[in-house]
Amino acid sequence: MKDIFNIMEIEGMEFPAGRRTRVLVGDNGMTAGEHFVQGYVVIYPGGSVPTNAHAEEETFTILSGSGKMILDDVEYPATALDCFFVRPNVPHSICNTGDTDMTVMFVYAPKKIADHWAEEMEKK
Repeated sequence: MKDIFNIMEIEGMEFPAGRRTRVLVGDNGMTAGEHFVQGYVVIYPGGSVPTNAHAEEETFTILSGSGKMILDDVEYPATALDCFFVRPNVPHSICNTGDTDMTVMFVYAPKKIADHWAEEMEKK
């Protein structure tokens, strides 16, 4: 475990929905932390984080690129420096609708490994 690192030092996980997720802080991250999970996602053009819902509250901050965030079936444009707060148990997804990579930082608490990651990987 490291407390100081560069995001690109983390190999991350490639998901079939068209993204690479690197966990910075969390049980499966570069450092464990105690209370929350933080990650960095590169969503490729046409890629997404598929619809999921969970008891943890979460934020998504768009660092670059453009797309759409869907919260409880309502679609919102998502561009650089937009931040979305997702309340517990609200279905949500994010899609890259642009022609360049979309980079996103997410944080959720309390910490756990997201169930929908394993579900998505099983569908490969």
